[in-house]
Formats: sequence, C-alpha cells, structure tokens
Amino acid sequence: MPERKPGPSVKDPELYEKLRDEGNSKEKSARIANEAAASSRSEVGRKGGESGNYEDWTVDELHERARELEIEGRSSMNKGELIDALRDH
Repeated sequence: MPERKPGPSVKDPELYEKLRDEGNSKEKSARIANEAAASSRSEVGRKGGESGNYEDWTVDELHERARELEIEGRSSMNKGELIDALRDH
C-alpha cells in the first residue's frame, strides 16, 4: 500500500493519518488536525455549539430535520416518533 502524504498544509500529520485510517475524509481530517495543532488535541473535542433537546423543537422543525436525514415514514409520525427516529438515525 503506498504511503499517504497529507501535504504541507496539514499541521499535525500523525493525527491526520489516524483520522484518515478511521475513515474520515481528507478535508475533515485536515481540518481537525490543523485545529489540534493550533490549540491542543484535548481542546478540539470540546469545541462546538450545543444543540437543543429535540423535546424543545416544534413538530415542523422535527419534520424538517427528518426530511434532511431522509427518514422514511416521517410524514405520518407524531412528535415522539420523530424524536425517536432522529435519535436512532
């Protein structure tokens, strides 16, 4: 198997290779590796926003999210069923 070289723009090649081996895309692996090099590996996983609980969403919002994820049978689901389907997806 040929050796992969991430290129000069990747700041943490070791992490990049680990992420690629896990099946992540080149772009996602590079983004995470560069962010980890800019701060620290332990901080990267803690960043990001927090989504509200599905219970706080309206039925229309749940239907929209289910449509984005192409969940089958969503049009006939009630709020509880939509929440379960989204969590299990």
